[in-house]
Amino acid sequence: MKKQKLVLIGNGMAGVRCIEEILREAPELFDITIFGSEPHLNYNRIQLSAVLQGSTTFNDITINDQNWYNEHNIELYTGETVLKIDSKNQVLLTNKSRELSYDRLIIATGSVPFLLPVPGADKDGVITFRTIEDCQRMIDTAKSFKKAIVIGGGVLGLEAAKGLLNLGMDVTVVHNGRHLMERQLDETAAKLLQSELEKQGLRFLFEKETKKICGRKRVERVSFKDGTETAADLVVMAVGVRPNIQLAKGSGIEINRGILVNDYLETNIPNIYAVGECVEHRGKVYGLVKPLYDQGKVLAKRICGFDLKGYEGTVLSTQLKISGVDVFSVGQFNCEERLKSIEINDELDGVYKKLVFEESKLVGAVLFGNTSDRTRLLEMILKKKDVSDIEKVTLFQALNGDANSVASMAHHEIICNCNGVAKGTIIEAVQKNGLTTVEQVKKCTKASGACGGCKPLVADLLHYIQSDEFDEVIEQKSMCTCTSLTEDEVVYEMQWQGLTTVEEVMKVLDWGNKEGCSVCRPAIAYYLGMIYPEYESQQENLFISEQMIAIIQKDGTYTVIPQMYGGKTSAGQLRAIAEVAESYGITNMAVTSEQRIHLMGVKKKDLSAMLADLNMEVSSTYGNMVQNVKTSIGEHICRCDKDSSMELAVSLEKRLEFLTTPYRVKMGVSACMHNGAGSTTKDIGVIGTGIGWEIYVGGSSGRNVRAGQLLCLESENQDVIEIICAFIQYYRETANFLERTGQWIERVGLVHVREILFDLEHRQQLLLRLENDRLLRKKFNGKQVLGVESNKRV
Repeated sequence: MKKQKLVLIGNGMAGVRCIEEILREAPELFDITIFGSEPHLNYNRIQLSAVLQGSTTFNDITINDQNWYNEHNIELYTGETVLKIDSKNQVLLTNKSRELSYDRLIIATGSVPFLLPVPGADKDGVITFRTIEDCQRMIDTAKSFKKAIVIGGGVLGLEAAKGLLNLGMDVTVVHNGRHLMERQLDETAAKLLQSELEKQGLRFLFEKETKKICGRKRVERVSFKDGTETAADLVVMAVGVRPNIQLAKGSGIEINRGILVNDYLETNIPNIYAVGECVEHRGKVYGLVKPLYDQGKVLAKRICGFDLKGYEGTVLSTQLKISGVDVFSVGQFNCEERLKSIEINDELDGVYKKLVFEESKLVGAVLFGNTSDRTRLLEMILKKKDVSDIEKVTLFQALNGDANSVASMAHHEIICNCNGVAKGTIIEAVQKNGLTTVEQVKKCTKASGACGGCKPLVADLLHYIQSDEFDEVIEQKSMCTCTSLTEDEVVYEMQWQGLTTVEEVMKVLDWGNKEGCSVCRPAIAYYLGMIYPEYESQQENLFISEQMIAIIQKDGTYTVIPQMYGGKTSAGQLRAIAEVAESYGITNMAVTSEQRIHLMGVKKKDLSAMLADLNMEVSSTYGNMVQNVKTSIGEHICRCDKDSSMELAVSLEKRLEFLTTPYRVKMGVSACMHNGAGSTTKDIGVIGTGIGWEIYVGGSSGRNVRAGQLLCLESENQDVIEIICAFIQYYRETANFLERTGQWIERVGLVHVREILFDLEHRQQLLLRLENDRLLRKKFNGKQVLGVESNKRV
């Protein structure tokens, strides 16, 4: 197939990240061309403040070097600006008189810094802080001049001011508001921040509006509307940015504050898309990296032809990147009428924490002095976790913090929010690749590779990994003592070499024990069944069986379990069960916790005739399979309506019948928040709420009780079924044999699981494979009987 021509206008972070996602999804689909107005490779603009502060270099902030462009056959034109888009003929014109046609076009022109429209703004020494050239000019100026004024008390202004201070300049921050960072901090946190920065040497002027910039050729002083003025050799304007929409404005593309796009980042003109700071989505313009990366993922899938859920916006969080100052803010921080808050202010240690709630959910947080809770709190806000049953003050960790707070984080918890990198991913990368520095971790995992706000946390984790206290080794263990290969390596070889039987796997892969063992044989059989759904494990495996109609007991008799979906039955079924029990002398019967009637003590000679007379489907959930769904029936638990939950349970059992899994999967469906089925401690649990169904995953009610994590909230039964079925299929395909759902989620990360399931294209593919596999296995159902005591098939 002929490749389409994809052109990206803008060589910045948002646009190139979108290209990275496209290359990941469909590397052979497009011939790619990128235009960048700046004469540089793709670099991390957010890290310019770190360069200015002396903590990194220009080379260190390059995201993709020339080799990356070459490896992906990307045509890059730096220092070249696109002037016009002829959308009718799908042709571009640049400032170097270059004309280039396109099939698909992505506009990622970013934003331009706002320059105050005051007299003298064009004098030498008045600059913005946006590019590598701006940063270099500030460094050069500091070598010859001493007095600097930074106009703007937001994040960028403070980071620029601290950088100039580190360069030896006398710095004053001028702000038109009452306190610093008013878009991210409440007044208490802002005053604490001001006090800390004053200790470091910065000075501040508040509620000042610039009237004019004075001097002959070069700036000499700044005059304010209240009649005061202050001396200056350098003025840095950090008063905000505006979407760069100039190109779109002259090309017939709809604009407002930014380029108007829908949830799929499409403009009003076919085949033209936009992403990043130049975009206006649902009335919002974003300037932080996380939403830009989120947009890039959605656009990449859309442009590659996948069906998916559109971009719905991003919960914003901010961390100030100034050495020695810990500040974090996320979500709502000012208490409106509907919001309530809890605050802790430790003036002795300079620690302030504020949590903001809307009814039973955490919706915002401000942390100063100790931001070790930020990952945990951000996750609670993103998940919209209900905290009504939690003592609110326990949401705060010890005020003095825990030097090894990273030690208490679970492996699935996110360290780098921008790139979605979990703690376990970093540990695995460090152990596997021998990483010893934050820079190495960044190159290997992308953690701290965007805004850089998580760099201290990555450093803490790396220090913890290298300490004597660290005991979280994520080892790649061999499958068993029969081989030195890991499970991943065995599965890879099975696929690569086309191995189709247990014996062939052990022979070709040079098993030490030629007969295998009770660990590897069932594992190989399971993986063969996943790779080749038509594989009939009974041909090879002597230790397990996937389907059965009866279970043999120690005394040689059998147990038969008539199928009752969701625990529901009828008078006719009960009559049939009673009649076969009387006819074949079955006196030992019981209703079990799985809501089924077990007919025990069936003699082998009676088995076939008894099943024929029963004339009912039998339940076959023995071993590592999806188990029967537990429900909460009756009004002894509560009087909530149970009909909808029963229908859901029945539908799930029918959709998931006969499916083998890496480990037993237990499910529960509770009609309401009374949680009568114990859904929060199941592998998959569903709880009815007033607005839909909460789906929990990864729980366990065994010896080591584990509470499930909230996966999502769905309003319709069909959506719940699809999410659960796709979750189970993804677990079947990616978990190790005998790895429980909770362990699997901890290893791969709940955020990653969500990304897979919420992508409609991926979800539909998972559902298709699950249904095909289920139908194949159903065809073989009823052909086998499992021997429990002897581990041999009868």
